[in-house]
Amino acid sequence: MMAVNNKKKLKPGFLLHACCATCALHPYFLLSENFAVTLFFYNPNIHPEHEYKRRLKDVKIISKIYKIPLIIERYEVKKWFKLTKILEKEPEGGKRCDVCFKMRLEKTAAAAKKLNTGLFGTTLTISPHKNHIAINSIGKTIADAQKLIFYESNFKKKDGFKKTMRLSKSLSLYQQNYCGCIYSLQKKPAP
Repeated sequence: MMAVNNKKKLKPGFLLHACCATCALHPYFLLSENFAVTLFFYNPNIHPEHEYKRRLKDVKIISKIYKIPLIIERYEVKKWFKLTKILEKEPEGGKRCDVCFKMRLEKTAAAAKKLNTGLFGTTLTISPHKNHIAINSIGKTIADAQKLIFYESNFKKKDGFKKTMRLSKSLSLYQQNYCGCIYSLQKKPAP
């Protein structure tokens, strides 16, 4: 007679940088099939502060609803401005965005290392306005330097953005209309 193993197979840990609740939903459901996902909220780029708090509130809501572990990092807005001030005239999607991605992914990698989770990624690639190739390149460079693994993604493919928007609407989550930084807010088109 064969012995039956009733132990659940443990999934590897995965630290997922989340820019907001809406963008986190579809990537979370995809990744949670194979990984034990923890959300990581580190977004000193989001301005003004009430916008930051609004987005964080919804990330806490999905964390509670779906029982997703959540780590909230400090709101280092002064550090973000120091890094990006000389790039304020850059267009959306330009060098300033790369600096912003790098800052947030470096913090995510450091947290993954501290948690002893060798794998990390970001929800940023779900946006149709974000360059997934640039984000993946930055993430991979950081991971290689830290001896970690960056999960390269393009979550917007196969209607990922539409799916995450539907999920967000079903939960009545806030859906912002700009990336988050004060520069993108100033450059957003009038309604």
